[in-house]
Amino acid sequence: MTDQGKNEGPQLDLSDVEHRVGKLVGGGQLWEPCAKSDIRRWVMAMDYVNPLHFDQEFAAGTKFGDIIAPQSIAVALDYGHGCQPACVGKIPGSHLIFGGEEWWWYGTHVRPGDKLFQERRFYDYKVTDTKFAGPTMFSRGDTTHRNQHGNLVAKARSTAIRYLAAEAERLGMYEATAGAPKRWTRDEIKDIDATRHAWLMANREGRSPHFEEVSVGDRLPRRVLGPHTIASFTTEYRAFLFNIWGTFHWTAPAGIVDPWINQDPGWVEGFGFDENLALIDPRARDGLYVGPSRGHIDDSYASEVGMSRAYGYGATMAAWNTDYLAAWAGHDGLVRHAKSDFRSPAFEGDVTFIDGEVVDKIEKSEWGFPVVQVKVRMTDQNGKTVVTSTNEVELPY
Repeated sequence: MTDQGKNEGPQLDLSDVEHRVGKLVGGGQLWEPCAKSDIRRWVMAMDYVNPLHFDQEFAAGTKFGDIIAPQSIAVALDYGHGCQPACVGKIPGSHLIFGGEEWWWYGTHVRPGDKLFQERRFYDYKVTDTKFAGPTMFSRGDTTHRNQHGNLVAKARSTAIRYLAAEAERLGMYEATAGAPKRWTRDEIKDIDATRHAWLMANREGRSPHFEEVSVGDRLPRRVLGPHTIASFTTEYRAFLFNIWGTFHWTAPAGIVDPWINQDPGWVEGFGFDENLALIDPRARDGLYVGPSRGHIDDSYASEVGMSRAYGYGATMAAWNTDYLAAWAGHDGLVRHAKSDFRSPAFEGDVTFIDGEVVDKIEKSEWGFPVVQVKVRMTDQNGKTVVTSTNEVELPY
């Protein structure tokens, strides 16, 4: 599982990790069911302008009869940006960024009044040497989401990248290329807004293309998000419901000796929580004011973990991908599988372009019905790849 023994430099202390592989882990459980305001807050933060998820009058005229949640919301109804089962064991002096997510959906829509329950398991890990941080652990964890009726909604496999913050800061991989956030001209912003508007109008009515009418080589409409700002990063963070004071409680899997729940993962100084003080002052474990996410909106803290300036969230990028596909699939389609690899963060001042192409039509899929395979690539304004993903989408046939 590791090749760090080949290095003579700093090493990750994995003594609290190995014995937890394959075990169920705990985490946070939201107290309240999903409300319409939660759905609206989520799509606003993801800039997902599908009226099915926020417009009461529009949704009432659809086959659903009311607002429903987008498929991407499962992560917002979870704890820890969905990364909880991939961040297991204390690694002193470490930090974490997201490396990727894989999702499966089973056809049960989340509606207002539903409550999701999670089963989490630490799946596996490997350690390798990276240019970014030297010895680096790639760990994976699985989360199964069911609703209050026990119906299977989705399964997620998240990949966490855990590394020594001091080593990433020393190597400074992003320092040479990051620079200051780009200052966009008014004409550039007009172009971005025009692309955004064209996408939001491309399938506002929710029409679903039929399997027969889709061809390999078809391109999905381009989507753009940004320019990303401290305000947009903060809006995204606050749409994950566990970040709102008092919204969750800790849960532990039954029958597990020493289950991982809310122990200290070994965050570098300045990025940890104070669980005792948080009982009085919730900011002590808020994550953004105090905690591991503060680097997302504060350049000085970002530099301490090797990120050079404020940056976005991995779980958000996976949601952008899901929403992008779902908008194209329409009301009678469904994203069934999405596997996203995160190549680079979305930094403050950047824009993210999303482009998709149909690369295959699978008539006899593992799902038991035809699916269309779509490759999605996200790039920044310089053409640098931020995310790549392979996806399977169900369409009416």
